[in-house]
Amino acid sequence: MKGELKRRGITYAALAEKLTEKDAHKSERNLANKISRGSFTAAFFMICIEVIGVRHVSLEV
Repeated sequence: MKGELKRRGITYAALAEKLTEKDAHKSERNLANKISRGSFTAAFFMICIEVIGVRHVSLEV
C-alpha cells in the first residue's frame, strides 16, 4: 500500500480526504500508523485501492 501511494504521489492527508468522501473516516495519523504496521482488514485495503484509482491487483501466493 505504501508503495502504491508513493508511486501515485498520494499523501496520507489526501488518502484521508478521499476515504471521507466514501464515508470511511480516518485521520491522517491513524492512516499512517495503520498502513505502517500493516494491520488493516482486506475490506479497508479494497476501499483504499479503489479511492486511489488502482484497477488491477496481482497477488502471489
